[in-house]
Amino acid sequence: MSMREKIEQAAAAYPDQRSAIMPALVIAQKEHGHLPGPVLEEVADILGVERIWVYELATFYTLFHTEPVGKFHLQLCDNVSCMLCGSGDLLTHLETVLEIKKGDTTADGLFTLSTVECLGACEMAPVMQVGDDYHGNLDVARLDALLESLRAAAGRAAGVEHASQPMPGE
Repeated sequence: MSMREKIEQAAAAYPDQRSAIMPALVIAQKEHGHLPGPVLEEVADILGVERIWVYELATFYTLFHTEPVGKFHLQLCDNVSCMLCGSGDLLTHLETVLEIKKGDTTADGLFTLSTVECLGACEMAPVMQVGDDYHGNLDVARLDALLESLRAAAGRAAGVEHASQPMPGE
């Protein structure tokens, strides 16, 4: 099913096409990896809504990315509960071990590091979201173990992709 068909199907569940912008953006981001201007314009055109409405939502919510992000988007909460439980030190550690600053992506494209205002999981402070998964009660050791598991998962994925490629001469 094409992106247009998926968006039209999702939009059919809403009485007003404007209400379908967020689900449409989720579909478009899954399709393209991020939401550059032409994709935002396409979403607006598919829904028949003002382009500014689509731009407003895409640039307001941290779940949408108008620029490319790494394979793993590390979103560290820096709100009060997490800050009081050490998220500032964890951010410094991440910047050091990944050799990037907040807002940057590693040279290999594996990690993008961001901070977010609140993940709504204060009971797990400090907490970080990676993709759709929350990782809480973080300390340096847990953070390092998480990074290693993500690197290993990326390696397995690369190995699977590589294994599915035909060998020369096949």
